[in-house]
Amino acid sequence: MKEPDDQDTDEGKSDRSQSDGRQSSKSETKSHTKETLGESTDETVTEGEESHLEEEGSDLENVEGSSGSSEYDFSASTRTPQEPPAQAEEEAEDEVKKKISESFFYEYNELASVPFVTPDSDIPLDFLELVHSFGYDCRKRANLQVLDSETLMYIAGNQLILLNIKTKEQIYLRSSSGEGIGAIGVHPQKTYFTVAEKGSFPKIIIYEYPSLRPYRILRDGTEKAYAYVGFNCTGALLASIGSYPDYTLTIWNWKEEQPVLRTKAFSQEVFKVTFNPEDEQQLTTSGSGHIKFWEMAFTFTGLKLQGSLGRFGKTATTDIEGYMELPDGKVLSGSEWGNLLLWEGSLIKVELCRTGTKSCHHGPINQIMLDEGEVITAGSDGCVRIWDFETIDTADTVDETGLLEIEPINELQVGKNVNLFSMIKMNETGNNFWLAQDANGAIWKLDLSFSNITQDPECLFSFHHGAIEALAVSPVTYLMVTTALDCSIRIYDFASKIPLAQMKFKQGGTALTWAPRTVNYPGAQIVVGFEDGVVRILELYDPKGLTIFTGRKKILDADIYFKQVFKPHTAQVTALAYDRDGEILATGSKDHTVFFFEVDKNCKPIGYIKTPGPVCQLIWSTLSHPESTLLIICENGYILQAPYPPISEEENNHDAHSYEIKDMPIRYFHFSSVKSKILRSIEIEKREKQKELKAKEREARRRKLTEEMGEDGEKALQEEEKEEEEEAEQEEEEEPLPEIFFPPIPSPILCGFYSEPDKFWVSLGGYDSGFLYHCEFPPYDQNSDFKAQKDEPFDYCFLEDTEDNPIQTITFSVDQSMMFCGMRNGAIRVYVLNQNDLSLSSLQHYWQFSVHDNNYGCVKRISTSFDDRFLVTAGADSNIFVFNIFSEFMLKKVTKAKVPSPRLGIEAEPVPEDIEDPKAYSIENARRKREHDKLMKEVEEIKAGKREKIQALRNEFQKLLKMNKELPEHMQFKRTDFNIDSEIRAEINRKTVYKIQQVEKELAWEKEKCELGLKKLQRRFRDSLESDVIVVHAIQSEHKISSYRLVKPSKYSKLKQTSQSDRRLSKVDRLEKEGPVKRDSQKDTGGSIGIQEESKIDKRIILRPKTLSEIMVENQIEKTKKLMLKAERAQLKILQRKKEWEELYRSKPHDDYEDPKDVQAIKEAQVFMGDFNLKTASDYKIPEHMRINAAKKEEELGHLDSLVYKKKVHMNKSILSLRDFKVAVVEEIQCLVQEVKTIQSTLHISKHIPIPPIPQIHSEEVPEKRFKFDEETLIKFKQHKLKSHIEKPSQAEQVTHGVLGGKDGDLTTRDSSFRFPRGPRLSSDLQDEFEKAEPTDVELEIMKRDEVKHVYMQQYLVNRIKELMVTFDAELRLLRHQKLKLDTQMKLSDLHHVTLFQEILLLKNFEKQENILQERVNSLDKEEQDMQWKISETLKEMEEKKNEIIKLQEQEKALYAGFQTALGENNKFANFLMKVLKKKIKRAKKREVEGDVDEDEESDESNDDESSLEDDEDESESEAEVLDDSICPTGCDAALFELALQLREKRLDIEEALVEEKKIVDNLKKEYDTLSKKVKVVAMNLMTAEEALEAYQREKQQQLNEVLVVIPLKLHQIEYMVLGEIPSDLSGSLVFSNQSLGRLQERIVQLQEENTRQQKLNKECRERRKMLIREKREMAKNIQKMEQTVCQLMVSKFGRVIDLEALQTLSVNTTLEELKIKKLRKELMNAKEMKMWEQKIAQARWELMMKTKEHTKKLHQMNDLCIEKKKLDSRLNTLQNQQGNAFQGPRKADIVARKQITELIQAQAEKISALKEEIALLRKKGGLLLPPIQSAQNE
Repeated sequence: MKEPDDQDTDEGKSDRSQSDGRQSSKSETKSHTKETLGESTDETVTEGEESHLEEEGSDLENVEGSSGSSEYDFSASTRTPQEPPAQAEEEAEDEVKKKISESFFYEYNELASVPFVTPDSDIPLDFLELVHSFGYDCRKRANLQVLDSETLMYIAGNQLILLNIKTKEQIYLRSSSGEGIGAIGVHPQKTYFTVAEKGSFPKIIIYEYPSLRPYRILRDGTEKAYAYVGFNCTGALLASIGSYPDYTLTIWNWKEEQPVLRTKAFSQEVFKVTFNPEDEQQLTTSGSGHIKFWEMAFTFTGLKLQGSLGRFGKTATTDIEGYMELPDGKVLSGSEWGNLLLWEGSLIKVELCRTGTKSCHHGPINQIMLDEGEVITAGSDGCVRIWDFETIDTADTVDETGLLEIEPINELQVGKNVNLFSMIKMNETGNNFWLAQDANGAIWKLDLSFSNITQDPECLFSFHHGAIEALAVSPVTYLMVTTALDCSIRIYDFASKIPLAQMKFKQGGTALTWAPRTVNYPGAQIVVGFEDGVVRILELYDPKGLTIFTGRKKILDADIYFKQVFKPHTAQVTALAYDRDGEILATGSKDHTVFFFEVDKNCKPIGYIKTPGPVCQLIWSTLSHPESTLLIICENGYILQAPYPPISEEENNHDAHSYEIKDMPIRYFHFSSVKSKILRSIEIEKREKQKELKAKEREARRRKLTEEMGEDGEKALQEEEKEEEEEAEQEEEEEPLPEIFFPPIPSPILCGFYSEPDKFWVSLGGYDSGFLYHCEFPPYDQNSDFKAQKDEPFDYCFLEDTEDNPIQTITFSVDQSMMFCGMRNGAIRVYVLNQNDLSLSSLQHYWQFSVHDNNYGCVKRISTSFDDRFLVTAGADSNIFVFNIFSEFMLKKVTKAKVPSPRLGIEAEPVPEDIEDPKAYSIENARRKREHDKLMKEVEEIKAGKREKIQALRNEFQKLLKMNKELPEHMQFKRTDFNIDSEIRAEINRKTVYKIQQVEKELAWEKEKCELGLKKLQRRFRDSLESDVIVVHAIQSEHKISSYRLVKPSKYSKLKQTSQSDRRLSKVDRLEKEGPVKRDSQKDTGGSIGIQEESKIDKRIILRPKTLSEIMVENQIEKTKKLMLKAERAQLKILQRKKEWEELYRSKPHDDYEDPKDVQAIKEAQVFMGDFNLKTASDYKIPEHMRINAAKKEEELGHLDSLVYKKKVHMNKSILSLRDFKVAVVEEIQCLVQEVKTIQSTLHISKHIPIPPIPQIHSEEVPEKRFKFDEETLIKFKQHKLKSHIEKPSQAEQVTHGVLGGKDGDLTTRDSSFRFPRGPRLSSDLQDEFEKAEPTDVELEIMKRDEVKHVYMQQYLVNRIKELMVTFDAELRLLRHQKLKLDTQMKLSDLHHVTLFQEILLLKNFEKQENILQERVNSLDKEEQDMQWKISETLKEMEEKKNEIIKLQEQEKALYAGFQTALGENNKFANFLMKVLKKKIKRAKKREVEGDVDEDEESDESNDDESSLEDDEDESESEAEVLDDSICPTGCDAALFELALQLREKRLDIEEALVEEKKIVDNLKKEYDTLSKKVKVVAMNLMTAEEALEAYQREKQQQLNEVLVVIPLKLHQIEYMVLGEIPSDLSGSLVFSNQSLGRLQERIVQLQEENTRQQKLNKECRERRKMLIREKREMAKNIQKMEQTVCQLMVSKFGRVIDLEALQTLSVNTTLEELKIKKLRKELMNAKEMKMWEQKIAQARWELMMKTKEHTKKLHQMNDLCIEKKKLDSRLNTLQNQQGNAFQGPRKADIVARKQITELIQAQAEKISALKEEIALLRKKGGLLLPPIQSAQNE
């Protein structure tokens, strides 16, 4: 082994693996040194890492017997001495800091497992040398890897095989553990490959390629075995998955032999682990019912693996074999049902299937790959499908099912019965070749280029798949034959290492034997047993020895001839054996039988015997035995010995009913378990030996003590002996001997062989494994019950290490010096024996080596070549190994097997008919069937004789009945007289009824089944029909016409397009449409109601009497109303005029205005006119109205279907009416024929005219009667069916025609019989009456007249019949001509239907993506419209706010102007009052009652406003003095001062409103800017989306253009000529309709005329425009002159230019008039109130006088009470004083009332003074009218 440069010392620590005990000491030392070096790689230790420097004791199991200890001693004896622990620790600490050298390699010979040889034996280690492997474990996952373009790598049991594809050479690498290989992997750069093994704590060995030197070893990654390994994309990391029980996922830094991360992957089997090629921090694992997504994440504790388990949700849980990581992190996996699952996160995003919800593959998807932007899937259905990556990457669900339908780009069907398990790409530049692992036993080479030169799939290698069931070796040459349950037989030349031939059958093979030379001297005959009980004899020959014919294909090296076949068994054939003389062939089966055949007579059956259990092995005795006997070994513990079967000399023994041999003296051995007894005896011997050793030790001590101590020593020794005896007794009590145990289920017998006559060895499994048992048959006893007997072996042989690993099969060398054993764990064990030592007395030393898989590679068969040079093994792991057996005289030359030459005439022999049906009769069942058939034939003959006798008696009885009828009535016997016993007949009737009931019960299920079947047929084929085909035949010609077979309308014809006019308006639309009308109507009704109420009130007022004051008030009101009405009318007139002007200016077009009609016309011209590109052009833009989708196409197809349906229905109705017309014609002709016959009966025969034949109604013309039947029809059908079996078969149509014709004839003649029932009878009666008398002359004359009349009527009726026929035929031909035209149209419609349907399928493929794009365009368009609406609303709101600002500014100007007018001229306080008005003061913010604004925000706003106002105030008030506006200055008018204060409040309100409005305008501007930017972004996105949609529409149009359209044309319709001839290629022509062509030609003339008209119109419009411009200038001059005139008139009349509108509207002061009316009414009310109060005062005075009188009378009483009151005064003095104080002084209520009245009087006085001032102003000329003072009025 090559050592690293920085390491010189070796360590002697033992390896941690328990399976390395058999390896040399050097490998252990070096491997542990490598472990120590592995620790020095990483400076930072992450979680999951373990130190390899810790010492662990090797947990060696104690193996029973001497082999375990000797093996351990042997391994230990070869080890080098260990170094001291302290020194090792120091060296380890020094080397932790070092790294493994990149040039460091291990030694392969030190790592590879070696055979085990018992110590002290002369058996060499290279006793068997692996020569070749013919098998392949095709069902192992990822068991095919590519190292380079010529080298493959796969696992074969305990070997790794490197196979050269071209030379077929194999290189073998043995496993290091000797317990198998779990998985393999290849580095991305193909420079390394990894071998992950099985065993206890197995290793992962990385080999360098092509040197094949071990480079790195990874340890402690799992407990038992590895399931999968894989490198990352760069090859720096390696991921491994363990199998049961830990399922550990480990990430390795493999170059440093260090685990990076480790965790448990899942609790069930994990199939695969891979890195994400785009992100190495992500991994994926999949397995049984799960998929898991991993990520390497840094946490606060370090780097960890975090796994997320995939949740299937609504999808069924499935095992996941294949998956693939996508670049964006999504994962695409397969499923058991063949669909693809797209995972995003840990959820299934979408499930992918093919169109029609068909699965992507029929069965599980085993592998998914991404190659050159395409997704490749390989499935168990043998298909490789290529999918579009973009489609899969962007896939998403479209409905609740979660399915998305896609179609593969390409598809390759590798072959029939192919199960693709894995695929890997070959490294060939310029080619797209892949190698595929076929789970059905093959390796394929696939070309996935999908081009014109793509090669067909090539099968490079073919193998058995599944366990190899049987193997046999030629007795002549180096040939072997194998079979398995894969239904194939394969021949190999194991010396030349080539497969020769193979043959396939319907069932799998289970047993094989090669016929000895005594049977077939060339050694060419092979006998094969199959799982269905069939035995086939094959013959191998060299086809080169046959006659060669010209043109024959390549001649093979060998071929197989199918010679003979027979079926002796009904179950699987398990054993085949020829006797020692080659005369008898014995076959055993699981059906508990052994069959014997005579070989010399072409394998004639001799007979069979029954066995008590399934047969597992047949062995004939050798020549050393005195008699030829057959050893039959059964699985359930029975061993039988059958003698040579008796051979009958008769050629055909017809008397025998069965092949069973009943009197054969068979000896039975029923094995009884003795293992527990053997173990008990071994334990007893062991304890006795221990006692003897202890006794010897005691004796030695006694002698020693006696010599040293004398008597004292003897006493001490006696005491010790007593103590030891007590301890021994206690041990015996504590440790009882093993109990005798018998397994409840007998252990199965695996194999056996003869040792001596009547003696044999057997190997058992189960509890009794671990020994070979030597048994002997008991003496034959015919009367003994073999099932009750229990036999024990008389000897046994212990086998080391076979307690759980029994021997499965045994074979001997030719000289019987070696015994080869195949073990259950796949190992080969070879015992070296003495010559012919079948008693196994020398069974001691052995050689053992693990070859097949240790878990499932049980050795099924093992055999040596005819010369003991080669050993061949076959295992359950599909592997077949060939070994060279060690020999001192080994031949060095290359050997080759010789294929037997063909027999003479073998090519002319007929191939026997094979038995392919697994349910075919066996030989025994066939004989029993023949006997049963023979017996049944005899019984049937007896029954036939009885029936003939009964029939003869019935005929005789019928004759008697006939004779009885011929007798006179009084002599006839009654029918009841023939009943001899009435009870017998009653009993017969009862039995008949009972039998009928039984038959009905028996046939009830069949009846129900037939009825249901009939209903299903009707539902499937009849219910969908609306009308069946009716064929109407002409009467006098062969013409006929058939109706259309109409089914119910398709789903497309039911589709109806909802027109815009039929669409129901939404609620919003209805409200918008009806809203203005309703509001106007409500206003009108409200106005009318108000007018009615006012009229009612007026009427009530008119009815009351009026006073003079009221009349004065009314007059004043009327006068004011008239003035106001006049002003309102003038204002309305002004407003109307303004509105008209606004509308006029609004209607004025802009300079760039265009007429909408012209715009529409230009748009139509752009769309429908111009030089348009063809639809095939690359820049063709599809107009909006011409865009088509699947729905529109379905509507078009539905419209076509409905039109076709209507036309067909119309034609069917015409044909049906024609059929009814024919029926009427036939009925009428029948009546006419009956009348003609009646007339002809009165005429002489010479005057008869031939009557035309009556036309028949064919069955095709009344198809509805086809399904109408009665019992008579069924009976006729049954009779006809019986006749067809006896006589010549007749067609079923004739029966139907006859039945229907008869029924129609009955129907048609019935009416005629009713119509003329008495005609013939009347004529015959008259004839009979007048026959006797001779006619007179008058009667003769009458008769002549009648004759003439009858002749005329006869001719007339015949002509009428012909006329009816001709008329009907003419109608039929006319309708037939119409139908032919319609047929032409229907064919064209069918062609159009096909085209439309193809377009629909195409459009549906585009529909999903188109809908997505269209929805995006619609959403963006809607978003743009919403934003445009918001922008327009914002602009409107901004305009409104600006108008409000202008109004507020105008109000402020008006306020200042009004105040200036109120001040008047030369007012000395004008400056002071103006400052008071303009003063900026701080006011509290007006809070809304229900406002939601926070106080802080309000205070901030008020502060901002105040600060701004203060700034303005500071700027405006430059004076230093402080203005006091709380007191009116002396001399200043108080009213003006109050007016200034009030106007200031108004000014402040206006300013606050202005500030708020300006803020709103600013916010609206910001919102407008934001919306404008968003609109631009949305417009760009919309443009991009529309371009994408347009491109997709163009792509869709291109696909539609590729749909072929069939248009039938006649020659005269083709106008495309080249040199006067029609060209052969019409691809460049254009198909155009004549109507469209004519329309285009007419359009050319129309456009020319239109062009002339437009030019003329353009000239007229130009002249008119010039005239209008001239008139506009003149009108502007006139307007200017009139405005000057108006101004002059205003100045002359009013002294200045005034506003006429204000003058007209202010003709009356409404406020003053209202105040006057109020004053008048108040005065009237006060006068009334004064009068009322005067009356009340007079009444009160009178009442006062009456009360005074009354009080005077009571004063006297009061005096009396005063005395008493004085007495109480002293007591109540204090109380009266306290209570009286509360009522002293004026009352609070009086004070408040007096104050309110004072304030009211002051307010009224101010108001009066204000009104007086206003009246004074109004009286002045040119006085300005101010608005009324609202504040005082409101108060």
